[in-house]
Amino acid sequence: MKEILLDTLIDSVKLLPFLFLSYLLIEYIEHKSSKKLEKILGNSGKFGTIIGAILGCIPQCGFSVTASNLYSSRVITLGTLIAVYLTTSDEAIPVLLSNPNNGGMILKIIAVKLVIAIIAGFLIDFFLKKKHSQSQQVKEANEHIHDMCKHCDCEHSGILKSATRHTLEIFLFLIIIIFLLNTAIFYIGEENLSKILMSGNIFQPFIAGLIGLIPNCASSVLLTQLFISGNLSFASIIAGLSTGAGIGTVVLFKSNKNIKENLKILGLLYLIGSVSGFVIEIISRLLV
Repeated sequence: MKEILLDTLIDSVKLLPFLFLSYLLIEYIEHKSSKKLEKILGNSGKFGTIIGAILGCIPQCGFSVTASNLYSSRVITLGTLIAVYLTTSDEAIPVLLSNPNNGGMILKIIAVKLVIAIIAGFLIDFFLKKKHSQSQQVKEANEHIHDMCKHCDCEHSGILKSATRHTLEIFLFLIIIIFLLNTAIFYIGEENLSKILMSGNIFQPFIAGLIGLIPNCASSVLLTQLFISGNLSFASIIAGLSTGAGIGTVVLFKSNKNIKENLKILGLLYLIGSVSGFVIEIISRLLV
């Protein structure tokens, strides 16, 4: 139990800087004019997917947490959010780096995930752009940010104080969630979890994608170790690490009050990651 508590505290504390910076940015936007918000959204529509996908490549899930908060306030688009989620690999890269001769494989995994993320993000924003005008996006962003702050007296308490308050609220929530997940994984055991994967099966990416959805760094560590040991194919590690957005999805459900929308986003993330892995699996078998 001590080990579980220690892991929970470590996992939670690592997210604090990202949480604070994201809320600080949201509070800044809240206190500025809608014209600047419109400018941010305009730039996000053109370059947000690429920037988000690149930032998501940075190890651990801090940027997925930031993206979830920014999407909840509609500062970034759905395409940018999905792009960040798809490129997030959580603890996979450090685990791969800890094993010799994995440098080339790391670059290959990052490159493939980056391509998937950029294509998916652009397609999502392209189709959604037809449904929502720029003015609608700005109006919606203002509404979401105001809704986030209406119960906390943000306008009178100052940017720094409000950002700190939001950060502490979500931090306490994360501690509870991470503790429950760590406890479940500890008692189930990684060995039993690995048996769920169908080694050598063409549909393995779909199973890996499900495991990747577990909002905890343990899932990325498990997937990476299974890949290193040869129990997971390259296509499956792509699927698992693409659907694995770390704690980002937990923050999404906490910050974005539209549960139905959150479930759709989760389903979209799983679909893109798993299908991409499945396609790679088919191509790799045809090339052999």
